[in-house]
Amino acid sequence: MNPSPRILIVEDEIPMRTALNDCLARQGYRVLVAADGTEGLDKAVREKPELIVLDVMMPGIDGFALCAELRRLEIHTPVLMLTAKGRIEDRVSGLDAGADDYLAKPFSRDELLARIRALLRRTQRRAQCAQRLQLGGVEIDFVKLEASKNGEPLALTAREFAMLRLLAENPGEPVSRDRFLDVVWGYTAFPTTRTVDKHMGGLRAKIENNPDDPQWLKTVHAVGYKLEVTKPSQPEAAKTAE
Repeated sequence: MNPSPRILIVEDEIPMRTALNDCLARQGYRVLVAADGTEGLDKAVREKPELIVLDVMMPGIDGFALCAELRRLEIHTPVLMLTAKGRIEDRVSGLDAGADDYLAKPFSRDELLARIRALLRRTQRRAQCAQRLQLGGVEIDFVKLEASKNGEPLALTAREFAMLRLLAENPGEPVSRDRFLDVVWGYTAFPTTRTVDKHMGGLRAKIENNPDDPQWLKTVHAVGYKLEVTKPSQPEAAKTAE
């Protein structure tokens, strides 16, 4: 039987840290705690938990800086940020720092647990997903976050890698625009689903030979997009001369 996931709580306020510890332990998770950003960084690197629950407003290294440092060290442990800040700008700052989801205080116990379960499921699916993706002459390495096209380096943003990964986790299946916003941007309250279309257009411009007639990144009318799993048809070989 697989052991329960380990969750690292990084929270400087003792009552909140204790409440989170008790809540997660009652659910059967193995809980690690850190009282500040410095201790949290050390435990994240040494203990390699399956999930980090991270407060933003802490003395010394705050949550934004800690998350950014983890990503700089290529530690891709999912991060759920907890903070009293609920403004869109703060959510964007947290997600840009590398957080996977964002929950503003006060929050309900049930919502916290649901988001934790969702992040752990996503991590499990990613572990089962192929670490590399090849689309014609384009090769994507999801571990190293590197891409190339016809042997030349291809510059993709973190969100473009995340969009491709989500599509690769659901090959041939439609992925809705709301699902992109929830997974790639980390929350569903982003101003408009047109954001997804804009980013998909940029991704197609990099991936597809003809972005106006994409072979791999297909539109699903009124839903979103899907990754074409069948290879595009190749030109017929020249007939042997009679």
